[in-house]
Amino acid sequence: MRPLLLPSVLLLVGAAHAFQYTELAQYVDDHEEEYVETLRDWVAIESDSSNIERRPDLHRMMEVVAQKLQLMGGTVQLVDIGNQELSDGRTVALPKVATAQFGSDPSKYTVCVYGHVDVQPAKLEDGWATDPYNLTDINGNLYGRGASDNKAPVLAWIHAVEAYQALNMELPVNVKFVIEGMEETGSNGLDAMIVAQRDTFFSDVDYIIISDCGWRSRRPALTYGTRGNCYFFAEVEGPKQDLHSGVYGGTVVEPMTDLVGILDTLINPGGKILIPGIREAVAPLSDDEWRMYQDIEFDMDDYKNKIGVSQLMYTNKVDLLAHMWRYPTVSIHGIHGAFSDSGTKTVIPAKVTAKFSIRQVPNMDPAMVKTQVTDYLHSVFAKRKSPNKLKVTMVIGAKPWLANTQHPLYEAGKAAVKRVFNMDPDLIREGGTIPIARTFQDVTGKSIIMMPIGGFDDGLHSQNEKMSRYNYIEGTKLFIAYLNEVSQIKKTSV
Repeated sequence: MRPLLLPSVLLLVGAAHAFQYTELAQYVDDHEEEYVETLRDWVAIESDSSNIERRPDLHRMMEVVAQKLQLMGGTVQLVDIGNQELSDGRTVALPKVATAQFGSDPSKYTVCVYGHVDVQPAKLEDGWATDPYNLTDINGNLYGRGASDNKAPVLAWIHAVEAYQALNMELPVNVKFVIEGMEETGSNGLDAMIVAQRDTFFSDVDYIIISDCGWRSRRPALTYGTRGNCYFFAEVEGPKQDLHSGVYGGTVVEPMTDLVGILDTLINPGGKILIPGIREAVAPLSDDEWRMYQDIEFDMDDYKNKIGVSQLMYTNKVDLLAHMWRYPTVSIHGIHGAFSDSGTKTVIPAKVTAKFSIRQVPNMDPAMVKTQVTDYLHSVFAKRKSPNKLKVTMVIGAKPWLANTQHPLYEAGKAAVKRVFNMDPDLIREGGTIPIARTFQDVTGKSIIMMPIGGFDDGLHSQNEKMSRYNYIEGTKLFIAYLNEVSQIKKTSV
């Protein structure tokens, strides 16, 4: 039988059995070029989940993943998760989810590794220095869309299992994979699949590992929290058609003016959210958190230089990290319906839609945020006494995720980092949103750890995304070591 899991009485046992880490690490070093070439092949597939024209590439990407896992001898399935309905009424098949299992020893723990192989859009003309779908090695950095988010981390986990197999070493734990192709557009269909397989595929899973995140500095990190995301459309509609500003300007109340006016009431220049009830719902910063933030390696000057700004919103490290990770923020992303091409066009748009989001944190509830934002914007709009119409819609309501850093999973993570990098990791939170973590937690009830290997300067979702060879190869070793450390979590007497 698998060991009974009682988190309150677990501890990590240092070296309960022999672990041939040196041989495994050497195997990884010897196969570095092979790993890079595999990443090159994966990056070459334009698996952009937001572009329906690339859907055949996405299906091919999932087949490549499944084939890779099958060649390793895993029990592999491509799980049909249904169809996607497009805005024009068409229906297309969602990319299947690849699941795999290596080992089924009931006396061992079973870990489930989650990852995704779809990517954000990328074009050379967006400002890339290299072809985004041709992995390019420059000074030890591997540039390509999806290299860091999330193809190299997925491959590093696969390489970790391969290394044990190649050296005829028994896996210290059973390993399962769940790899999807729609994460960048909301993981369509995956929540339902997790619910459907809760009592089958996930029934014997003890722990879930996610590596879809990055370090905060040059120091390795373990991630224990992410913010949620409430994404809104605010639509203002006026005339029945676009108007010429020379003919109609000054005679109508322009929708764009209304929209810009209400957007300006969301947040003040100092970053304070002005929507009543939002800030009051946030969990207070504890003394333990404050001390934890103090210990994190983070250079504010490097951060400013990296993003190319002369001034940040806050002047000290703790305030900046807290507002990056554990306080809500408002960001305005764009306005649809406005003229945005190059050149000039003197049009008054008849209907404009703003897109903005609120990153939410523990103690905030998406349903309440929806009500607060909707009521507030309508009250602000009413004060303008405009004849135009306002419609507010929340299109995403993803919850935050937070783990207990005292859990043995994190003790195992610290031990693995120490073995591979000879230093202690930073314990960090992510400012972004990984909704699937909360789904795994709520549906399966399993403990989760996020173990990143991406660099702090990888440029996720941006131009010139990269994964360094160092992080890719040493990250593979980290995963090898972590599987061993998890196997040593033991139950003590009460």
